[in-house]
Amino acid sequence: MRSFEEILAISAERHGGVEAVMAQVQPPKPAEELAAIGDDRWLAQMTKSIFQAGFNWKVIETKWPGFEEAFRGFDPGACSMMDDAWFDSLLTNTAIVRNGTKIRSVQENAAFLVDLARAHGSAARCFAEWPSEDYIGLLALIKKEGSRLGGTSGQYMLRMMGKDSFILSRDVVARLIAEGVIDKPPASKKAMAAVQAAFNTWRAESGRSLTEISRVLAMSCG
Repeated sequence: MRSFEEILAISAERHGGVEAVMAQVQPPKPAEELAAIGDDRWLAQMTKSIFQAGFNWKVIETKWPGFEEAFRGFDPGACSMMDDAWFDSLLTNTAIVRNGTKIRSVQENAAFLVDLARAHGSAARCFAEWPSEDYIGLLALIKKEGSRLGGTSGQYMLRMMGKDSFILSRDVVARLIAEGVIDKPPASKKAMAAVQAAFNTWRAESGRSLTEISRVLAMSCG
């Protein structure tokens, strides 16, 4: 496995130098800033990531004000108690994308966030304080306890919120395979543990965040 500096050099050669590469890398938000984000915004981003999956992202962005209104500002307490009348009205609401399974996921993820808030004071605090060296543990949590947050949907949600994270995009996976970390897109616990170990090594070597390392890996192939 190459060092982070060697992979950064590959990215720099492809994209016009180290400064040009790092200029495209947005660092994660500090834990204190993440913890201060309202749980309604976490539910909103979960919903946006789920609805964007397999769909035109621009359509979701254009319709987003309609989503905010239809889901009552994504208040987790309200959404977790969604009754049949509300659900049925959403199925006919042209201001949103009328996908019943994805609409139901809003209620399920709201309940997930309410449970986290009971345990941690807020769901935001749980996400903010989760250690980067066990990022795969956070991915496992949101996949198991949340709804439709497995795969890259959950990963993009965390990245968009500013959580220190890696995204297993096609280019990142290609670099991990090239470095012998995995031999195919990771699906098993063993493969994900190998990915986490590699990121932890590069993090210790470089002092960079998971987010920064992930972007550099992606740019080394894309």
